[in-house]
Amino acid sequence: MFITVPETTLPSGLVVPSFQVGKYATSQGPAGMPVINAENAPWVRINYYESIEACEKSGLKLITETQWLTIAHDIVNQDVNWTGGKVGEGKVFMGLHKGTVDRGQPGTYESGQIDERRWHQLSNGERIWDFSGNVFTWVFDDVQGDEAGLTGKIAADSISLTTAPFQSTEKGMGWRPTGDCNWSGDALVRGGCWGSGSRAGVFYLGSGEPDRRSVSIGFRCTK
Repeated sequence: MFITVPETTLPSGLVVPSFQVGKYATSQGPAGMPVINAENAPWVRINYYESIEACEKSGLKLITETQWLTIAHDIVNQDVNWTGGKVGEGKVFMGLHKGTVDRGQPGTYESGQIDERRWHQLSNGERIWDFSGNVFTWVFDDVQGDEAGLTGKIAADSISLTTAPFQSTEKGMGWRPTGDCNWSGDALVRGGCWGSGSRAGVFYLGSGEPDRRSVSIGFRCTK
């Protein structure tokens, strides 16, 4: 199940063409094929390379850094995604992040905590689940990454760090580095998981060894 993300111009001036993205984090179907629906829990314990392969089995692609930034930028500019009902008021909903569960949940699960609302709405009315919280997401770095999408030295003025309109961990943005960092050889990880606390957010940016398998990291396909 895919939704359409409209063409977007990021604050840097970069124009990102329209694309489609999984409405939910990818789940594991029969024969190791990716499935995207609300009924299945996210596919975890899968490393970065395996995530790319799983997407490609169905003619899909792993979400890229510019695509992630496009969705996050769209989300933070919609009133409906803010706890205060207006852009900049309160914080952006952070999904499952308060430790109310102990594993990734299917899209049908609803938290009893109001600020753990799991969906965000885009400017075209489409809704996307778990873009913050529930499980982290592997991301192919097409900004400062190599041919394999592994990241490198991230400059303080990289769009990976400057696209968010508020500082790290403020207003539900999620944690991100505050200056230059060298993550060469790692893969980007975004979003947050069920236990990330204040570090979760649509602009959360971390990294992990690409061969790492974790119960808290999944992936999302695009086309």
